Amino acid sequence: MKFDLITIFPEFFAGPLDYGIVRRAREARLIETRVHDLRDFTHDRHRTVDDRPFGGGEGMVMKPEPLFEAVETLVGKSSGPAAASGTAIVLLSAAGKLFRQETARRFAALERMVLICGRYEGVDERVAEYLATDEISIGDFVLSGGELAAAMILDAVTRLIPGALGNEDSAVNESFSLEGTSEAKAPLDSAASEPSRRKPGLASHHLENRGGGILDYPHYTRPQTFRGWDVPEVLVSGNHEEIRRWRRAQALEKTRRNRPDLLERAR
Repeated sequence: MKFDLITIFPEFFAGPLDYGIVRRAREARLIETRVHDLRDFTHDRHRTVDDRPFGGGEGMVMKPEPLFEAVETLVGKSSGPAAASGTAIVLLSAAGKLFRQETARRFAALERMVLICGRYEGVDERVAEYLATDEISIGDFVLSGGELAAAMILDAVTRLIPGALGNEDSAVNESFSLEGTSEAKAPLDSAASEPSRRKPGLASHHLENRGGGILDYPHYTRPQTFRGWDVPEVLVSGNHEEIRRWRRAQALEKTRRNRPDLLERAR
């Protein structure tokens, strides 16, 4: 199985990939791991990967162009056929669907995973909407970037690949095993298994702290038009009240779709 990790800190993975089961699986050629520096897919002198958010707000947002170019260089021009042929393109996002053992099992059956490690305030929504097949969170907390999450997912998936553990029963007789439980009869993570052909304006990268713990609103940065996909007009309108209302509505919709359990305690 092939793992491609896209990051602005490629040196981060020197440790996680060189120890334990992941190292042994690499040495046994059960998996192949490749780390890609996102800045290698930029074309300006400063190797820019981020810009200011449309509609105002704190932080910077990762631009869509280098991420699209990176993924398309690796798997081709369309994420749809890539997904159908056994490739998952995973955007690590605290606003995504929760990563569970059944999610790991679904990924372990694939031929390839591309893990996109976000940074800054978030990633331009068009990446989640038109490029990623999955948007995944590892828990209800915020990290500085997606590198740690990517390393955890790579480890969890690798141990389910036949031969990685040595004893196949080790992956069955452990915590979160679905064998012998009622969960085994249910569809495996059916919501997360759907490719992310999402409505515009529904991806973000942390829990919102302005409204009782719902998921964050979507982020957009330059360019305003990318491959015919425009930033929502409200974000360039200059009407701060309308922007606030739009962001709140989109955050609620994202939470309803990905984490409805959070709505029970939202104001």
